[in-house]
Amino acid sequence: MEDKRLAIKQDEISAAVSLLKQGKLVAMPTETVYGLAADAKNPVAVKRLYDVKGRPGNHPVIVHLPSSNQLAGWARDIPEVAWCLAEAFWPGPMTLILKKKPDVSDAITGAQDTVGLRVPAHPMAQALLNAYGSALVAPSANRFGHVSPTTAAHVREDLGQDVSLVLDGGECPVGVESTIIDCSQVYSDDQGDIHGKPRGNIRVLRPGMLLPAEIQAVLVRAGYPDILLKDAFQETTSEIRVSGSLKSHYAPTTPLRLYPFGELRNVWQAIGQKEAKNGKLAVLSFEARPDDFRAENGVWLKASADASQYARTLYANLRALDKPGASAILVELPQTHHKERGHEDWRAVLDRLQRASVPREQC
Repeated sequence: MEDKRLAIKQDEISAAVSLLKQGKLVAMPTETVYGLAADAKNPVAVKRLYDVKGRPGNHPVIVHLPSSNQLAGWARDIPEVAWCLAEAFWPGPMTLILKKKPDVSDAITGAQDTVGLRVPAHPMAQALLNAYGSALVAPSANRFGHVSPTTAAHVREDLGQDVSLVLDGGECPVGVESTIIDCSQVYSDDQGDIHGKPRGNIRVLRPGMLLPAEIQAVLVRAGYPDILLKDAFQETTSEIRVSGSLKSHYAPTTPLRLYPFGELRNVWQAIGQKEAKNGKLAVLSFEARPDDFRAENGVWLKASADASQYARTLYANLRALDKPGASAILVELPQTHHKERGHEDWRAVLDRLQRASVPREQC
C-alpha cells in the first residue's frame, strides 16, 4: 500500500514538472503555507503568477531552491554567517535575504539589489524541486493580501481554474510563513574590519516560527557572537521590501478586531449581544464558548494556548470565521508574559493578527 501511494505521488510530481516546463502555475505544499509555483527563470510564467495573484509588481517573491547547493547561483557576496544559518535551518521555514547576482530578474526581486531564497522542508515540495532540478518562485497560493492557504482545499477555493494543478500534501505543519532574515548587510571575512572579523548585522524582517533565540544560538556556536541580530519586523518601512511586509496583509474579507487577553467575554457581554442583532459575530477566543453565545449569534472557536498549535491552525480558523457572513471577527490576543520566553513564541502570530486587522484601504 505504501509503495502504491508513493507511485501515485510520483505521477503527480511528474505532471507538475511537465506543467512548470510549459510555463504553467502549480500549487505546492510547503511546511509553512501552500505556495503558487512558477519557473523562476521563465519571465512569462512569473508575470502570469503576478497577474493571477494580483500582486504588485514591486513586491518581491521568494525563490525556492532544491538545496543550498544552488544558493551561489542566485546570490553574490554570500557571507559565511549565511552559510552557517543555511546549514542549521535548511531545509526549513527560513528565508535569507542576500545580494542578488546580476542576472536575477528584477521581476522577482521587485527591482531591488537583493533576493529572498529558501529551501522548503515539506517532502512534496522537496520532491518537486528535486525533480524539476531548478528554482521555483512560490509566494502563497492565494489572492494577494488575503488569508494564506494551509490546505489544498484553500488553494482551490481561492484560485480555482487559475492554477493548473494543486499538489495535495495535507495540512501545512507550521502554518505561518517563513522567518525572513536579512544577511545582505554582513560582509565576509576578507571584507571585515581591521582584525579580519565580519562586520555588519543581520535583521529579522518577518517573524516566523524560527525564533530569534534559535538564530542567535547558531551565531554564537558558529563563532559570530559580535554580529548583532536586530528585530526589525515591526518596521513598516524598510529599504528592503520583503513578502508580507505591508501594513495590511493576511486579511479576511470580514473586518477583524483585536482584544486584549481575558477581555473578549466581557466584550461579548457588554456590546456583543447588541452588535449581534445587526449580524452574526465570529469569535476566536482562548475561552470556551459561553452559554449565552448561541448558534444564532454566530460562530465561536476556542483557540489553542500553545503557540505552535495556534500558528498551525490560525489561517484555517480565520477562513472558517470569514465564511458565515459575520459583521465582524473578534479575536482575543494571546497572553504573552511567560516568565522565561516572554512573547517570543508568539511573535509570528501577533504579526499576522496585527496585519490582518488593518483595513486594506489603509495600505
